[in-house]
Amino acid sequence: MRRTAEAEPLPLVVIGGGAAGLSLADCLVGHGHEGHRPRPRLDLTVVEPPEGPLRPPPRTWCFWDDGPGEYEQAVTAQWSRLRITGPDGNAVETEPAPLRYRMLRSTAFEELVHDRLGGHPGARIVRATVHRVQTRPDGRPGARVLATDPVGRPLTLDARYVFDSRPPVRPPLARTTLLQHFRGWFVHTDRPRFDPGTADLMDFRLPQPAHGLAFGYVLPLAPDRALVEYTEFSRRPLTTAGYEHALRDYTRRVLGLGALTVEGAEQGVIPMTDGRFPRRAGPAHVRIGTAGGATRPATGYAFAAIQRQSRAIAAALARQPTPGRTAPAPAPHRRRALAMDAVLLRALDTGRIDGPRFFTDLFRRTPAEQVLRFLDGRSTPAEDLRIGLRCPVGPMLRCAAELPLLPRRALHGTGPEPALDSCEESR
Repeated sequence: MRRTAEAEPLPLVVIGGGAAGLSLADCLVGHGHEGHRPRPRLDLTVVEPPEGPLRPPPRTWCFWDDGPGEYEQAVTAQWSRLRITGPDGNAVETEPAPLRYRMLRSTAFEELVHDRLGGHPGARIVRATVHRVQTRPDGRPGARVLATDPVGRPLTLDARYVFDSRPPVRPPLARTTLLQHFRGWFVHTDRPRFDPGTADLMDFRLPQPAHGLAFGYVLPLAPDRALVEYTEFSRRPLTTAGYEHALRDYTRRVLGLGALTVEGAEQGVIPMTDGRFPRRAGPAHVRIGTAGGATRPATGYAFAAIQRQSRAIAAALARQPTPGRTAPAPAPHRRRALAMDAVLLRALDTGRIDGPRFFTDLFRRTPAEQVLRFLDGRSTPAEDLRIGLRCPVGPMLRCAAELPLLPRRALHGTGPEPALDSCEESR
């Protein structure tokens, strides 16, 4: 498909074929938002990168919910029990009913949403590399997408609204920035080693970094198969060799898995920052997903926030805004949650709280369903208060008091940083 500046502008263009772009497109064609069924004449164009280095490898997204959802057909596995293990080996096991922890593989999710888009008369998918989004040079309302198709030919798309999920090049200016970085192995053991009903959300029986924390993460797929990850919240990613060393140590020394085969691997970096991700890049150009601040600063989770953001955008567009009005740009997280996350990030980065002990005690002292609602951004003010009172009050108050006095800087004051992977909600 080729569009030029002279063509009638497209109503909606969504850039990106990951969790954020496809979730929004799915909502816009009538899925994922109860009561919202766009008219068949809806014209929606999803621009996905062509095969090559810009197209991310398969990845895992996890979230919790309390029942069958819009993506039930794509769910790979789920767990009704969670385990958090402290550095001393003492574990907290919980069943946060009615919530369950669920895994989606990006390949199954993409296939499901592509099928839905293919069945909608007004939706289309275009493979192209987007280079820039700008205001329309003719002064008319909307935005212009400048791209090239898979064989390098220029492609120009004019649209009423553009929703852009391309990942940020680097974190925004912030008072505190940590990175959640990880590498995982899909392992097959020589004998049953896992409990398929229990997910190890955090296992702290690992050497800890000077700033932040490190933990193991185990999602069993069968008695002899699992996704085993090494994860750090720290200032700098490791090399691939560093992750491999940590995973060998964890699977052998800590888990005692014995002989195993690594059938696949995934690796990523997620920003954990109190920086402000600007959602609006122009009156008709809105950033979504990680680029629009959907990643929860203190945990790295984003999939559930992406769904909330997508439903809010779809609901706003269903009210049939007047052409020329600014595009909807709803916030994926509440200000109260972001403020609490900023304090926690500062406490972890300064070492004023012991991260492994903090998270282990949080699950030990608080009903798991409340903790999970908090981590998901769906907790009530009363639940936030109860969780706050179970935190180390002195260190938290000190961090809260000093945050307004701290300048916002580039990551660690070192200038440009490596690009962040588009692994929205990989956690």
